[in-house]
Amino acid sequence: MGMGMAAVTALLLVALLTVVRASHVVYPELQSLEATEIDETSRTGYHFQPPKHWINDPNGPMYYKGLYHLFYQYNPKGAVWGNIVWAHSVSTDLIDWTALDPGIYPSKPFDINGCWSGSATVLPNGVPVMMYTGIDPSEHQVQNVAYPKNLSDPFLREWTKPDYNPIIVPDSGINASAFRDPTTAWYGPDGHWRLLVGSKAGDKGLAVLYRSRDFKRWVKAHHPLHSGFTGMWECPDFFPVAVHGGAASGRRHHRHGVDTAELRDAAVAEAVKYVLKVSLDLTRYEYYTVGSYDHASDRYTPDAGFPDNDYGLRYDYGDFYASKSFYDPAKRRRILWGWANESDTVPDDRKKGWAGIQAIPRKLWLSPGGKQLIQWPVEEIKAMRDKHVNVSDKVVKSGQYFEVTGFKSVQSDVEVAFAIKDVSKAEQFNPAWLRDPQALCKKQGARVTGEVGPFGLWVLAAGDLTERTAVFFRVFRTAGTKHVVLMCNDPTNSTFESQVYRPTFAGFVNVDIAKTNTIALRTLIDHSVVESFGAGGKTCILTRVYPKKALGDDAHLFVFNHGEVDVKVVKLDAWEMKTPKMNAPAQ
Repeated sequence: MGMGMAAVTALLLVALLTVVRASHVVYPELQSLEATEIDETSRTGYHFQPPKHWINDPNGPMYYKGLYHLFYQYNPKGAVWGNIVWAHSVSTDLIDWTALDPGIYPSKPFDINGCWSGSATVLPNGVPVMMYTGIDPSEHQVQNVAYPKNLSDPFLREWTKPDYNPIIVPDSGINASAFRDPTTAWYGPDGHWRLLVGSKAGDKGLAVLYRSRDFKRWVKAHHPLHSGFTGMWECPDFFPVAVHGGAASGRRHHRHGVDTAELRDAAVAEAVKYVLKVSLDLTRYEYYTVGSYDHASDRYTPDAGFPDNDYGLRYDYGDFYASKSFYDPAKRRRILWGWANESDTVPDDRKKGWAGIQAIPRKLWLSPGGKQLIQWPVEEIKAMRDKHVNVSDKVVKSGQYFEVTGFKSVQSDVEVAFAIKDVSKAEQFNPAWLRDPQALCKKQGARVTGEVGPFGLWVLAAGDLTERTAVFFRVFRTAGTKHVVLMCNDPTNSTFESQVYRPTFAGFVNVDIAKTNTIALRTLIDHSVVESFGAGGKTCILTRVYPKKALGDDAHLFVFNHGEVDVKVVKLDAWEMKTPKMNAPAQ
């Protein structure tokens, strides 16, 4: 039987929505409609964003002569994607930011149609270099290099593009419309520079490897560093991490970062683990693996236990994409930046006059057991903590909730530790759920009563709870005494606005909950952002929400328990967060 027109229309709509969320949507008629008024209603207070217009991928983050630099994809003419340049901001502390003029913008034939994403590499003589993707007159994606015009200027305000660009062009074996986002380069023990460019061949994502002796002439390797059947690989990132108790830990704690510059030392190169992260253009999610890198064969092999597909481990199980890490030599750490897109509509963004933020920068390191990466907001953001309230040793029985009062939660930092009375009563876990925690959270959301959970926080909640976003845990039981912990961000009831995209986001948390009967949660709340870190940063979820009632002083914070088993708030600390200086122009 043929489908009726209504069914066909519904399928087309679903397909359209899928495309919208799987790629940058081009609105030629809107790209250059400059915002004349800015709606501050849902604008963030302490997350990175410019005063107006569209932003996306973080580019070329680095530390140079006492300043943190962040470049990012930016439309200087409107609140939708288009007219892309590398906007540029600097900071001494990752909190207060000063906006400079765009660092890289279309000006040469090799980038005349766009300056897309890329990375910074600091050469052995201390000179920073930017590798970026340019769009040429044929709409081909080519790789270019740019150097600071004045090395004595710590702000690095101006950049020059050598005439020998492009330095890497797609050959006959490369899809010229899917060839972008060069990584930070690393210098191997054999005296060759290497970098990766994201690409695809049919359904296979590729981390295409190039080598160079002089940083000018680059030659493609005979094989990619790695590949996978997950579609186009965007924004690849490849970097070393210290191993707890490994041979390299004599010179650093495992939580310290490893500079790619150290890989020229063969002993260091062999003693560390390596992380390969890719951003999946088809799903707009990222995943990473940790593994070994053979320098002689230029092959990367994920360790056993790391799913090497789109069900793999993620930095963040929410609205977090196109991430880029860098090594911070000032504090010997690796810092991760990630872009969070809007979940409202294009007309909403046009009305607001802005779209997109960067997640709070996170310190990143390998867990002691080497099973995953750990992330935590950089320590500097504690300086923004202001008025403080706390709750201790408060039992929350089944079906109960309470409000955390005495402070403004709309712009806050909340840390809470929960103790579970009896995890042995947890519901049975279906192993089929392991592939898709997001589907499990959608099926068993914050409103669905369980045995152990859901319990957690209602944030950006109206006083009458008609609007609220739930951040919660739910515990399941597997065979024997094993348990599985699910962490969810559920914005289903976050707003009255019907057109807002409100997906549930979820990830499993690798903790032995039966051993301690406790689990911790940290949630950064910032008007339209809910950024959560479970179990000390083992699972991270960022969600965009747009309440209509729970605004300003009318935004509330609650602790709830919809499980049958009692939970106790061992300790809850909450702070109002100050508003930093965010991208005022340099004087």
